[in-house]
Amino acid sequence: MPRLEEPARRKATLDRRAVLIAAPAGLLAACEPKMPITVSTTPKIDIAGLTKAVVGIAAAARPANLGVGLSNLESGEAFVFNGDRRFPMQSVFKLPLAAAVLAEVDAGRALFTERVTLEEKQLSPAFSPIAEGWPARKAYSLQELFEAMVVDSDNTAADVLMKRIGGPGAVTAWLTARHVPEVRVDRYERELQPDVYGMPSFRPAWLKGDGFQQARDAVPPLARLAAMRAYMADPRDTATPRGMLEFLQMLERQELVSPASTALLTQLMVRTSRGNTRIKAGLPKGVLLAHRPGTSGVDQGISTAHNDVGVFTFADRRSYALAVFLSGSTLDDAGRDRIIAEVARAAVIAAG
Repeated sequence: MPRLEEPARRKATLDRRAVLIAAPAGLLAACEPKMPITVSTTPKIDIAGLTKAVVGIAAAARPANLGVGLSNLESGEAFVFNGDRRFPMQSVFKLPLAAAVLAEVDAGRALFTERVTLEEKQLSPAFSPIAEGWPARKAYSLQELFEAMVVDSDNTAADVLMKRIGGPGAVTAWLTARHVPEVRVDRYERELQPDVYGMPSFRPAWLKGDGFQQARDAVPPLARLAAMRAYMADPRDTATPRGMLEFLQMLERQELVSPASTALLTQLMVRTSRGNTRIKAGLPKGVLLAHRPGTSGVDQGISTAHNDVGVFTFADRRSYALAVFLSGSTLDDAGRDRIIAEVARAAVIAAG
């Protein structure tokens, strides 16, 4: 249920916010660059209005489950709806993975200049332009893989980077050590995507043509449906809206990685080309968004996960973290996007 949560911290961190403002040159040029912000100056979130709006949107989304989190990154004031419910992340997991990779780079245990030559067994299912381009191109730097993961949501890049830093367990352990227990990463993409549909272990041969879909459709429909329901109830590879807000707040406060790494990740999130008909579609013109969407496949008319999380910043420098998770939707692609855009629209109105 929606509720108001007490802020964890009152003072804003401006370095990351400055990065958001500067990313597309001139977009927010009207801002006063030297304006100091030392205490909360933003209006309170209209909790009652946002509650009413989100309850209505959730009703329109049924039988899907909707999870929402909104946080004022200056005051820490937060709103959550189904805040403690776990939702499958799909590619939203690439955001905490990216932070974990950057933590290794900050510590000197990984270098972006490292080169990787990909073997066929390292390729992962769609979405992966890197897998589609193999074997014409096999060699990548860690930095190229990192950018492909964050900007393009490349699954091969994500799996290779996760393996490089110790695997899914290492990512979840890193999150837990930083007191973000409600966000967890448990499987590689090449494991998770077949699991969603009750398929056997992934094999690179499925990358040719519509091989993955053919292998999926070879699983009897009732077995696939049971696997999808099990996936949506599985606590693995999930986040709660509350946990994702905590993660975004800590990222904004530069408590997860160095200021330079925070700036890099934010810039890449601004460049993300996927999911722009979700949160972004609900924001007014001139509001800047740094985000990471996540999308499952659709089978038998059911989408197991359709998500978008990120930070939006107004021209007056007010920044808000927003997480929207939608699981079990029977709407079409445009309808699922519209649900998330409507939540973003309601969040903007509630922010004042």
